[in-house]
Amino acid sequence: MEPHLRLVTGTIDRVFTGRQPWQIVAITTTTVLGTVWLCQVLFQDESLYQRAKKKVFKLARRIPAVRRKVDAEIQKINDGFIKDISQAGNYYTELPNDGMSQEEILNQVDQYLELGHYRWKEGFISGAVYYYNPELIRLVTEVYGKASYTNPLHPDVFPGVCKMEAEVVRMTATLFHGGPSACGTMTTGGTESIMMACKAYRDYANDQRGVTKPNMVLPVTAHTGFDKAAKYLGIYTKVVPVNADTTEVNIAAMERAINRNTVMLVGSAPNFPYGTMDDIEAIAALGRKYNIPVHVDACLGGFLIVFMKRAGYPVRPFDFSIPGVTSISADTHKYGFTPKGSSVVLYSEKVYRHYQYTVTTEWPGGVYGSPTVNGSRAGGIIAATWATMMNFGLDGYVEATKRIIDTTRHIEQQLRAIKNIFIFGTPATSVIGIGSRDFDIFLLGGELSNLGWNLNSLQFPSGIHICVTYMHTEAGVADKFIQDVRTKVALIMKNPTKPVEGKMAIYGVAQSVPDRELIGDFTKCFIDSMYYTPVDRTTGGK
Repeated sequence: MEPHLRLVTGTIDRVFTGRQPWQIVAITTTTVLGTVWLCQVLFQDESLYQRAKKKVFKLARRIPAVRRKVDAEIQKINDGFIKDISQAGNYYTELPNDGMSQEEILNQVDQYLELGHYRWKEGFISGAVYYYNPELIRLVTEVYGKASYTNPLHPDVFPGVCKMEAEVVRMTATLFHGGPSACGTMTTGGTESIMMACKAYRDYANDQRGVTKPNMVLPVTAHTGFDKAAKYLGIYTKVVPVNADTTEVNIAAMERAINRNTVMLVGSAPNFPYGTMDDIEAIAALGRKYNIPVHVDACLGGFLIVFMKRAGYPVRPFDFSIPGVTSISADTHKYGFTPKGSSVVLYSEKVYRHYQYTVTTEWPGGVYGSPTVNGSRAGGIIAATWATMMNFGLDGYVEATKRIIDTTRHIEQQLRAIKNIFIFGTPATSVIGIGSRDFDIFLLGGELSNLGWNLNSLQFPSGIHICVTYMHTEAGVADKFIQDVRTKVALIMKNPTKPVEGKMAIYGVAQSVPDRELIGDFTKCFIDSMYYTPVDRTTGGK
């Protein structure tokens, strides 16, 4: 007999020898219940350390002195956010007694759209606005206007809008090498596309394998939309590290994280922080090995990578051409240059899309079926997306991709030549992550912000990135950015230990706070500030 079995047997003998039957039953019941509880504690997806840390911070917050200090800091942060976001002039907090004329409304809209100081039309921001052309705006404005009252929830009333959605999905599936069985839906954005894939795989695993405690395995660099979907859908996220040099997911760590409750594997093409692309072929191999669906998140750069080979840039396999890739999300409203509020989620087979749907058959209002989160959907966005894609055409997208990737490679090459900063990994498409081992990189972020540049801040480790868009391909924009970085790095190196000040200091401090719930409270304050209106009920209509 094995030593550990002898130990267990000896323990059982000592416990039960000489006991009455009712005592044996009581001991056995207590032992079984205790064992079940211990297994629940020890074998949850979240580690014991993580749960203990959260509990300690939660208990500490209940101490009155700590609570008062925390509340004071939250209020200070909240006041700062409101000060930053509040705008001059009157706010409308009540409906005007008389309706405004169309001319007044249009004038007011123009004024609102001029608020803010960032020079986004000149290409001074990272991502956010991927294309700006007055002629295209006129086209999509007219198309949206024509379709603004349509709703694909009623396909019998608006079959033309449904036809346009079907064509957008099929054209996108073709770009990603989807076969005859490939399918999908349009959504309102990347987060909804991600959420729909998560919902489909959660329900698929529950129905096909009886999984009741689902988890997904994803890189730490995967978009936070997966975490959001997990919170909505009751899925645990098993986050795995990336290689420090390549910033691509560690495949061995991903395989170790897989268990019987894993309902999906995730890879990014590319990821948001650094613009690097995970090894989708290796992830798909894991999917085939363990019979788990694989989702490729191409929300950010999907409408670049599908055109890169045609534009003369090699790219690793990433789509349905790889056996095992079962779904892809791609945002048309990024490098597809469509109006905001459109994305596509694709599946290799209809069986997965069926699990995305929500169907109710017992409602007194009738049988109800909906493909996405929304019931009613904006037909105008679908029509404007269709119109944009048809207007660009394959050649137009290839040309735009070539300009964007050319510009990205130029910026990357020049930044690599600047001492005291480095580039995270090898950018696959249009995002360039910048770090430094010689000074706090948020110093550079702050200096560039003072010049009007709006970049994205990264954490764990600290970094900033620029997401190159068509706006940066205009004459002189990229070279100005490079020169500004070069100039500011040289300035910072005169005093590299200078502390970060202003808004950028928040990013550095936030990383050092171990109680992440506190950072969550600060974030909630920021979101609250976006809905700020004065409490004195001043109205612009009186």
